[in-house]
Amino acid sequence: MSPNSRGALLMMGSMAAFTLNDACIKLVMGHLPLFQILVLRGALTSVLIYGLARWLGALAFRLPRRDRGLVALRCVAEVGATYFFLTALSQLPLANVTAVLQTLPLTVTLGAALFFGEKVGWRRYLAIAAGFLGMLLIVRPGSEGFSIYSAYVLVAVLFVTLRDLTTRRMSAEVPSLTVTLAAALSVTGFSAVMAVLGGLWQPMSGADLGLIGTASVFILGGYLFAVMVMRVGEVSFVAPFRYTGLLWALVLGFLVFGHWPEPVVLLGAAIVVAAGLFTFHRERVADAPGR
Repeated sequence: MSPNSRGALLMMGSMAAFTLNDACIKLVMGHLPLFQILVLRGALTSVLIYGLARWLGALAFRLPRRDRGLVALRCVAEVGATYFFLTALSQLPLANVTAVLQTLPLTVTLGAALFFGEKVGWRRYLAIAAGFLGMLLIVRPGSEGFSIYSAYVLVAVLFVTLRDLTTRRMSAEVPSLTVTLAAALSVTGFSAVMAVLGGLWQPMSGADLGLIGTASVFILGGYLFAVMVMRVGEVSFVAPFRYTGLLWALVLGFLVFGHWPEPVVLLGAAIVVAAGLFTFHRERVADAPGR
């Protein structure tokens, strides 16, 4: 199997794992408070990530001052993204929320152009505009289907964009799993404080614990595959396979929750995916020798 083929499989595996984690969390959010879930999932996930990082020798706590600040900023972004995304997920269909997240390659490209001065041609700007139009079709501001939770998804996209842009500025020697562990501990710590302050803690059934444990395993798999993807194959070839997460969300949303998006939402998702694929294609063309 070629490096590109392995990279594509790893990317699809990462997207499947993250989406299955979302489905497990959405199921258990019907029984338990969000912060209680995040404390339990975060504690188990942190232990698993720490063990994996030790096994791979991918822990480094002595970082340059500049990188320490970037890791801290990334942790803040991770906390914000987790809260707003999961709060929206508790009230909105899985496929709808996942479809909006597919704008991330577009928002990161735009952010890199605006803040880092990366060169983006007019074709990619048009693709970004088309992707945002597709996003509006999904959330439909001003319609009866629009709610505060629809806005929460958009805020989550902003936080994830900040997280990814911050990651781009880190030194290459900062291990990915060290950053991942810091983010997991930050989310867990924030959730623990909020759970204590809110006094929100309820008895749990074996099924609830099983779902949280399963979610922890899936999210670890998502992180692990995501790290492995960056070491295999060409990024421009592998990156488009991130959109398979939307297929998983559609299938799981229908089979597990009985949700199927309205035609206008599917149209918006198709526009977002098409815009993202075109952006990846233009990046590949721009990086080609002689361009």
